[in-house]
Amino acid sequence: MSDSNPAPSLYAAREPIFPRRVSGPFRNLKWYIMAVTLGIYYLTPWIRWDRGPSLPDQAVLLDLANRRFYFFWIEIWPHEFYFVAGLLIMAGLGLFLFTSALGRVWCGYACPQTVWTDLFILVERWIEGDRNARLRLHRQKKMDFRKARLRVTKWTAWFLIGLATGGAWVFYFADAPTLAYDLVTLNAHPIAYSTMLVLTATTFLFGGFAREQICIYACPWPRIQAAMMDEDTLTVGYRDWRGEPRGKLKKGQVAEGQGDCIDCMACVNVCPMGIDIRDGQQMECITCALCIDACDDVMAKIGKPRGLIDYMALSDETLERTGQPPKNVWKHILRPRTIMYTSLWSLVGLGLLFALFIRSDIELTVAPERNPTYVTLSDGSIRNTYDVRLRNKHGEDRVFKLSIKGDPTLRLQLEGTIYHAVNVPADTALLQRVYIVTPKGSGPAQTGSTPVRIWVEDLINGERAHKDTSFNGKGN
Repeated sequence: MSDSNPAPSLYAAREPIFPRRVSGPFRNLKWYIMAVTLGIYYLTPWIRWDRGPSLPDQAVLLDLANRRFYFFWIEIWPHEFYFVAGLLIMAGLGLFLFTSALGRVWCGYACPQTVWTDLFILVERWIEGDRNARLRLHRQKKMDFRKARLRVTKWTAWFLIGLATGGAWVFYFADAPTLAYDLVTLNAHPIAYSTMLVLTATTFLFGGFAREQICIYACPWPRIQAAMMDEDTLTVGYRDWRGEPRGKLKKGQVAEGQGDCIDCMACVNVCPMGIDIRDGQQMECITCALCIDACDDVMAKIGKPRGLIDYMALSDETLERTGQPPKNVWKHILRPRTIMYTSLWSLVGLGLLFALFIRSDIELTVAPERNPTYVTLSDGSIRNTYDVRLRNKHGEDRVFKLSIKGDPTLRLQLEGTIYHAVNVPADTALLQRVYIVTPKGSGPAQTGSTPVRIWVEDLINGERAHKDTSFNGKGN
């Protein structure tokens, strides 16, 4: 016997959200942050920085071919990846700090998905009109000339933004003016074109169509943010003890027993996530605070005090329900959890600065040859072989002199030269084979190996560096 009523679908088709335009301090703050972050992203590859004739003059460059990361006056080598790891740790701690203090402010103001979605919505509003006009166009079933023209115009603008986004990304990995010319003349490497294509497509789809779906379904942060928040975290909330029961109200009108909320839906209509903040805290909320601007505007029109929707902490609810003033905002921000995050963030930052300022412009690594550990020459002397990598971080060629310190019977030899000095080109690492030899019967081995220190000295400025190693076979 079949059921005449089909089972409900577990998947609901996405209903597009068309946020209404709103003005206010939080909306203005989002405009400023969007302008600054997009400006930094699009313009940074074009900033020049003079490092000398043999080094790239792009201020920020990820030079994968030569395995270098240039950031203005800072140059990171592959073996110094701990600087990048430290910056990632600082970014994570910073995210924890801001979330514990102010909720999902990163998501609401500076997340790339939010910034580019705001930009796409702005373009959409310029072309198709504000919320009501876009709703009418969406609900219009017939594809007439006007709707087709608006759709094509909007999608073309979105595509150009996506293309600029993908283009700006590849400029971080090569000299921007040179790569731009190669891209236009179709002489760039296929990887550059494929990377731009992927980023153009993802920007177009994520900012134009997926929008809030990325935040809800693809991003893991909404599901773990609760671990960073507590009852003292300031986040966007609705004062239901003041707003309920809802009801329609005109300016100057007094309704006995009615709350301040007039159920105008302004907070819902401006929300880019399409939620109703009056239903309480929700995973979808990115605390962009646009609902605060919308509600404050309505409260001003009907002669009610602002703050029906506001940044507030759960710990203040009990106080406000009894008519007491909430705690000072600094008491919410400066508490053990945020102080701990700030301290950890500062310690990592200070550690990176200390490591940055004490690092030398010359370095060496020593790798003894292990097979065999030593060889006996025809005259009976013992020789150990080492691969010494010399790093010259200067912008010009330098002459490095090598020497050893330890047992006085040990002698140093460099492969390919009778001298103890070698020329290392600017901003490169030179692999030099080094031999250490001791005469036959120069003394018994005490522990099977003899400690030795290899020194390298810059003959121009006298800067020195060293590595400790061992000599095997002495006394045989």
